[in-house]
Amino acid sequence: MARRLALVTGASAGIGAAFARIYASHGYDVALTARRADRLEALASEIRLRFGVEAIVIAADLGDKGACDALLAQIEAHGRVVDALINNAGYGLPGAYAETEWPDQQAMLQVMLVAVCELTHKVLPGMVERKFGRIVNVASLAGLVPGSAGHTLYAATKSFLVKFSQSLHLENLATGVHVSALCPGFTFSEFHDVNATRSQVSQSTPEWLWLGADEVAATGYEAAEANRPVCVTGAPNKAIAAIAKVLPDDWGLALMARQGGRFRKI
Repeated sequence: MARRLALVTGASAGIGAAFARIYASHGYDVALTARRADRLEALASEIRLRFGVEAIVIAADLGDKGACDALLAQIEAHGRVVDALINNAGYGLPGAYAETEWPDQQAMLQVMLVAVCELTHKVLPGMVERKFGRIVNVASLAGLVPGSAGHTLYAATKSFLVKFSQSLHLENLATGVHVSALCPGFTFSEFHDVNATRSQVSQSTPEWLWLGADEVAATGYEAAEANRPVCVTGAPNKAIAAIAKVLPDDWGLALMARQGGRFRKI
């Protein structure tokens, strides 16, 4: 195929769906994966009609071991390779760590950390060989600020993705593979509906802190093209990230202790 292929995880809604549209608008075919096949089929139909590119639907749960191999095998069965990888799949797990069930935490780590590393490890050699690749790891502003109580592993995994992306970026400076960690703040999507914090964050978070999923994805696409290792979306979020860099740790933790309950469920 003359067109390149972008694999987008968590593509059924929100930032993932927006990434699928933005890559399709730039002439990429797309492989869409998430658990909800009906959502993926609807998005694929829209993309084919609007952009005239191929859209491959692969329903999968990245929380299952072996899902990454099965996903890539289906792409290979279509005679395709992954030229752009958008590691977007993820969710938050509310509650204090000691009050949650380990299988739930393990499944979240599988989706948000292990699957990201596995998919990246398996598509990166081909990208290097072809001297072209784009890898976007959807992290979060939460990975750049002090941790808060509740959703205990969420910020930790996002911080991991930032460091992971920075290292991959440096390793691939001369390969033609661009690696970027995208760090959005509050984004209009289904994220807070899924983890049952919608009313909490909507009531306590000012409107000017929110961005649309389309704007976030467009910024992420531009960051990957420019090969920026870390990209924070929106001026307010950039300011927060900058302050967090210079704020003493004990001050930052004290601030999170006072304010964290506004957007974290414990």
